[in-house]
Amino acid sequence: MKSIFLLLVALVMGISFAGAAIAADGKTTFTNICAACHGQKGEGSPIGPALKGNEFVKTSDIAAIKNVILKGRSGKDRKHPNFPADMPAQALSDADAEAVANYEKNDLQK
Repeated sequence: MKSIFLLLVALVMGISFAGAAIAADGKTTFTNICAACHGQKGEGSPIGPALKGNEFVKTSDIAAIKNVILKGRSGKDRKHPNFPADMPAQALSDADAEAVANYEKNDLQK
């Protein structure tokens, strides 16, 4: 019985660590979700502004970038009126949104 309990604990911990590793991949999440509008390299497109070199991304902290990812921007909060659509809120976990924000703020800017 003790060995079954230890096996279950190990299994749960393994799943937890695997989830954290998956959530930490901001580049993959960006590529799969964000790049359709913002471009594969953050260069922008006709429907979404460039994030590479973007003043907001460069000067804001991770929490502010994550907030835009999770809540979107529309109405008075919209920053790019020349684009045809609002920035929609993204249905990501907090960990995934933070990983994307870190990717946008750091690796994408290189």
